Amino acid sequence: MNHTHPHRACALAKRLFMGLLIGTGALFVHAQSYPNKPIKVIIPAGPGDSCDTLVRILGPKVSEKLGQPIVIDNRPGSSGQLGLSLIKQAPADGYTIGCGQGGNMVIVPLAYQKVMYDTKKDFAPIALLASNFLALVVSPTFPIKSTEEFIAYAKKNPGKVTFGTNGEGAFLHMATEQFSLQSGIKYLHVPFKSMPEVFNGMFSGQVDATLSSYIASQPLTDAGKLKLIAIARSQRLSDHPTVPTIAETVPGFTSGGWFGMIAPAGTPSEVINVLNKEFNIAMAQPDVIERMKKLGLDTHTESPQFFTDTINGDFARWGKLLKDIDFKKM
Repeated sequence: MNHTHPHRACALAKRLFMGLLIGTGALFVHAQSYPNKPIKVIIPAGPGDSCDTLVRILGPKVSEKLGQPIVIDNRPGSSGQLGLSLIKQAPADGYTIGCGQGGNMVIVPLAYQKVMYDTKKDFAPIALLASNFLALVVSPTFPIKSTEEFIAYAKKNPGKVTFGTNGEGAFLHMATEQFSLQSGIKYLHVPFKSMPEVFNGMFSGQVDATLSSYIASQPLTDAGKLKLIAIARSQRLSDHPTVPTIAETVPGFTSGGWFGMIAPAGTPSEVINVLNKEFNIAMAQPDVIERMKKLGLDTHTESPQFFTDTINGDFARWGKLLKDIDFKKM
């Protein structure tokens, strides 16, 4: 029979205890010393994208508070999949993070058979930054002035009204399907590679309408090149109270995307909480809120769990829509 000497047992217990202390201390030191070098933010899109704009506004403020540079790395490609796959593969230490949005984190995984990442498993949500809303916009030659007229015209001409989007299975395509389902109209889908191409098609009268992000179409509607019919928001804008909401004609219809900071899965919660706090502080500053308002964005300052719940809720909502319309994955 083996017996452990009391002194040896005591020494072993001390070593185990010290090991626990060292491990706990390492986590504490990591959280206290983070960050001690520049933080890279991967944007899964090119310059001028909503995520890119947001991070360029918030980056300097977060950088000042954390005492380290925020370095933006634009990685467009494959509907955001390229950039997101790079975030997924990065070390989970808080020094490579990224910006994701509803389109590439929810719609793409639901609409495509092969995707480079698993949104729920590969990322740690940090902070939901902002959300936008869509606008129903029509060609200047299209003979309608309201959502009610639009629906009546589409019902009289089933399948003839053309809707332009930025691609088959993209977020705007799904939003158009949602509008079609809730309003009871049938339309002809005309997919393009980008929104500028959609707008060009509308200028020439080849495309009748689009559900575009308000931020993208506003300069064109303000200039009179396109007609703004309504916005897909629950309430009218305080700055533009004469612009109706689609929900005033199609009860309950709202549609828009969100943008938020994410990290690779496994990033320590202490680091996530540091980043959440600083991005929320930056987002809550009056000058930032004013800039977001001018961009047609609603701001958020919530917890990582709130962002996680938002993602899960979108998977359920859009997943149901794809099932309802019998959408076949591409």
